[in-house]
Amino acid sequence: MAGTNFLDCSHEVTPVLTVPDNKRAWLGTDIKPADWLFSFDDKAIDEIRTLASVIQDRRHSDHHPADTELPMLADNFNIPHCRQLFKQLKNTLDNTVGFAVADKLPVDDYPTDTMAKVFWLLGQLIGQPVSQKHNSQMIYDVRNTGAAFGYGVRGSVTNVELNFHTDNAFGRVTPQYVGLFCRHPAKKGGVSRFCSLYALHDQIAKSFPHVLERLYQPMYYDRQKEHPEGAPPVTWAPYFSWTTSPDGGQRLRARANTSLVRKGYEVAEATMDTALVDALDAIDEISKQPHFWFEAALEKGQVQYLNNQETGHYRSEFIDFEEADKKRHLYRSWHRSEGHWSYHGEYPSNQST
Repeated sequence: MAGTNFLDCSHEVTPVLTVPDNKRAWLGTDIKPADWLFSFDDKAIDEIRTLASVIQDRRHSDHHPADTELPMLADNFNIPHCRQLFKQLKNTLDNTVGFAVADKLPVDDYPTDTMAKVFWLLGQLIGQPVSQKHNSQMIYDVRNTGAAFGYGVRGSVTNVELNFHTDNAFGRVTPQYVGLFCRHPAKKGGVSRFCSLYALHDQIAKSFPHVLERLYQPMYYDRQKEHPEGAPPVTWAPYFSWTTSPDGGQRLRARANTSLVRKGYEVAEATMDTALVDALDAIDEISKQPHFWFEAALEKGQVQYLNNQETGHYRSEFIDFEEADKKRHLYRSWHRSEGHWSYHGEYPSNQST
């Protein structure tokens, strides 16, 4: 570590704890559609159509142009049926399987940008939206730009396979929830898988107990050039730690991304210790076991949310349609209740790193 410039998140280090016996430590073979799949009923769809109409009226209004740039807040709308549905979704994220899909928005009836704004409003029912880039971008386009996956290029803008991970694992304050709205699925592939990080922790404790403690100690994560010029290129943080929830219980906080850890050591020009090498290999070995994860394709119009600190997600490699208006296109949102809405979770004046 000597001589390496890093973003220090070692304050997250906690003692090693045993995973509690609850519904959050599941295996893929345990999962049923009723655990994660929800439907917008007719009354909720009516509310969504009202939101879409308001958005379109606002765009075409004769008001001052600046009025249309003001943020739209879900609290300003009477949408009780959507609120009830999203209350159920959030309970699923927090207390059971950690991921949920709402089926589905009327995407063929409205312009794409209108539905993206509806997605923005509904996401506020999950939690405070936060920036996904330094330019304060709140809604992020997930689509293949043709860029080669490599240093400084997010996997989300390529078509490559993305192994189990949590979003922004290298961030100062990681998102608590991730939302995805599917405008167009891929021609082939691009399938989502989910895994319980409680179950991962539990399996490591049972099958590879000698490496568990190392995952509670800090390690380097590549920041993928998502930082100001001259700022540290890597983050120093534990893979596993625990936080205390408002009810006093202990919740797992995972920075899950073995690829970013391995790349972090390359960027830092440092050598991984043997215990860390073994720990990352153990994670990859467990993650490849089919009974460990659950797979669900995200279909056109569906909205997916997951608990980004307790649930890992994966995306298979995909093949796009040739037609530009059919290519895979998802909109992504990040949410958290702690910290500022900015990318680092701090007020902009404090974001030098």
